[in-house]
Amino acid sequence: MKINLRNTLYGLVICVSCFLVGALMGSKADEQSITIGMIGQASKILGLSFSDAESDSMITELEDLRKSTIAIRKVALDNSVAPALNFNPIPFGYQFPDQASGFKLGPLNKSSLPANRDELAYYSVRELADLIKHRKITSVELTKFFIERLKKYNSKLFNVVSFTEERAMKQAALADAEIKAGKYRGVLHGIPFGVKDLLSTKDYKTTWGSVPYKDQVIATDATVVKRLEAAGAVMIAKLTLGELAMGDVWFGGKTRNPWDLNRGSSGSSAGSASAVSAGCVPFAIGSETLGSIVSPATECGVSGLRPSFGRISKHGAMALSWSMDKLGPIARTVEDCALVFQAVYGSDGQDLSVIEAPFNYDGSKTLKGLRVGYLEKDFQRKYANRVNDSLTLVKLKELGAELVPIQLPQMPYNDLVIILSAECGAAFQDLVISGKDDLMVMQNKNAWPNTFRGAQFISAATYINANRVRTLLIQQIHEQIKGLDLYISPSFGANLTASNLSGHPSVVLPNGFNSKGLPASITFMGQLFGEGKLLQAAQAYQQSTDFHKKHPQLNF
Repeated sequence: MKINLRNTLYGLVICVSCFLVGALMGSKADEQSITIGMIGQASKILGLSFSDAESDSMITELEDLRKSTIAIRKVALDNSVAPALNFNPIPFGYQFPDQASGFKLGPLNKSSLPANRDELAYYSVRELADLIKHRKITSVELTKFFIERLKKYNSKLFNVVSFTEERAMKQAALADAEIKAGKYRGVLHGIPFGVKDLLSTKDYKTTWGSVPYKDQVIATDATVVKRLEAAGAVMIAKLTLGELAMGDVWFGGKTRNPWDLNRGSSGSSAGSASAVSAGCVPFAIGSETLGSIVSPATECGVSGLRPSFGRISKHGAMALSWSMDKLGPIARTVEDCALVFQAVYGSDGQDLSVIEAPFNYDGSKTLKGLRVGYLEKDFQRKYANRVNDSLTLVKLKELGAELVPIQLPQMPYNDLVIILSAECGAAFQDLVISGKDDLMVMQNKNAWPNTFRGAQFISAATYINANRVRTLLIQQIHEQIKGLDLYISPSFGANLTASNLSGHPSVVLPNGFNSKGLPASITFMGQLFGEGKLLQAAQAYQQSTDFHKKHPQLNF
């Protein structure tokens, strides 16, 4: 995700602009007297003007603010400590789409072992589960198979930070013993998976893909990891992410796209999408703040679910933006995403931002009778995937959906990204203070180090007012999509930013290929906490196409 440094400077606090950079870098700026001249220079950056008398009258207040800023900065704050402010995406008068929870998978033909075992790499989770359940293959065999593939292709794809082989083999052996004893836990029992290495695991490093943290050990398992293992799934690797959740470049290199090794896999869930696409894991956990599931899933031709904000506990996950971070599955099929989501959603008593809401999924449902909005002006503009997206709209009509034209409210979406800048600047202020931001791999103007530095100048007033605008955005989107079951959007554009700010869920899935033979995608958008109907609709569309069945040819 790209953050424009210019946006981070709009809310420059007058007092901080005069002295904070020097103080952060260890100078005596905190001891300097604040002068009328300092205030005058700082106010120019804000686009404000104060008389000398007004500036003089502010000096005592600004000196007090400086003292408070420095005192607060001296308190040790681990990344896991969240602010005492919880973002709530629910608009006024909103009712959850699902009134009760339920989970029903769609029909599946019995699976059989392929003559060529390599074909197992591209089986869906459900197909692999059928083999395990009926003891046509063991979890140990399947786990060894996927670990070997990861090791074989990692030297070219750079999608693994840590192999968790010892832990995986113990889990797989336990799964086989339980299944043999008739204690089958469900579809995920014995299925290998990987997690983005911003999720903590007590037995292995949690590097966040970043040089300053590459030897970090967090002695706890993230809630998502615990819940997947409780369902019987087998973790085989910690997968790459772009450094501190930006892009696909990490301290070990650039994670590659299995469809074209000359391309990165995009980010920041770079390793998760790359590994699923290459058939090295049946599914993986990624995260999204501003496109980090949608973008790599598109690039690598796989399916991804970005749930509503507050659906899945982020306990044990690196915090980038407390009000925008969302964990979600990346898999070969939409239904695989649904069954992983079923295993991990809900409160754990650790993440206070989690909102309890029903989840009702029925994989046998069709699109008939559904009212599906589409962002009319967005589909009409000239963009790279316009033809494939137009064909998707045609297919939805054929499948019985009623298409309803809608449009997003007019809002300064790009400017509202200052919310993310402020929060990530707080989350990683220690890097700026210590100077360890200089150790990070990417150092260009739009990279994290400069965002973190610039974010130190965002005023509390600007951050709060941006969130007030966000309240208007949430309410207006609610009014636009009220009465719809879901809506459709091009994967990239204003909707990606708007919906990440509003907290709405999305499913991104393949809908064709571009002129270079690389995957393209479409995005299905749900009502807040409407993942059930969203996944049902996306699954129905996916089953009417075969794009998800295509996979890269790994001739390396």
